[in-house]
Amino acid sequence: MVPILIVEDEEAILTGLKYCLEQENFLCYSATCGRDAIDIISRKEIDLVLLDLNLPDMNGFSVMEEMKNQKDVSIIFLTANLEEVSIVKGLDMGADDYITKPFKTRELISRMKAVLRRNQKNATNLIHLGNVLIDLNSAKVLKNGHDVMLTALEYKILLTLAMNPNMVFTREKILADIWDVNEEYVNDNTLTVYIKRIREKIEDDVNHPKIILTVRGVGYKIGEIS
Repeated sequence: MVPILIVEDEEAILTGLKYCLEQENFLCYSATCGRDAIDIISRKEIDLVLLDLNLPDMNGFSVMEEMKNQKDVSIIFLTANLEEVSIVKGLDMGADDYITKPFKTRELISRMKAVLRRNQKNATNLIHLGNVLIDLNSAKVLKNGHDVMLTALEYKILLTLAMNPNMVFTREKILADIWDVNEEYVNDNTLTVYIKRIREKIEDDVNHPKIILTVRGVGYKIGEIS
C-alpha cells in the first residue's frame, strides 16, 4: 500500500477522498490544518501529499515549504484558485502537480499514480507495474522477484509502453519504435503475437490482462496499476 497524506479542512471532502483512495489500496493519513500535516510528515513515511492551498492556520505554500525542508515528498495541490500566478508559484516551489476543485476522483487517482511513477522512475530507474518490476539499469524484468525471460523485441515493446504510462500507443507507433531492434522486421500481425507472448509472461491472468491493455480500434496502453 502506498502511504499518502490528505491535508484538507473540509470534512466532507476529506471523508470522501479517504474512502475512495482506500478502495484503491492507498494507506491514508489525514490532517485538517497545516501544523498537524507537518507533524505527520515528521513522524511517518509518506510518498505523496494531497495538499489544500487554503487551510485555517497557514497557507499551502508555507506548509509545502516546511515539508520539503524535512524530506523530499511528492505534493499535489488541491485548489479552488484558478489564478495562473498561484499555480505557477506552486510548481516553481516544487509541487509535482495540481488539480482544481471540483474534480473527478478517477482523474485525481490517475494524476497521483502518474506522479508516483514519474518520481519513482526518476529516483531509482525502476518501473513498477503491479507485481512486475522493470530494472532499466540491468534491462531485466522481474515478476514477484523472479526473472522474466523476454526477448529483445519483447523487452522493447514492454518498455515502450511502460515508459509512457498515460499514453495510448497505436500499433503503427509501436512498430515504428521497435523497427531497429536486432534488425528484425515486425509486421502488424506479428505484433499481436508478441503482445500475446509478453502477456503470457507477465500477466496473472492472460484472459483478463491488467498490465498491457488493449484499446479497441486504437492500440495498447499500460493499465492504471501501482
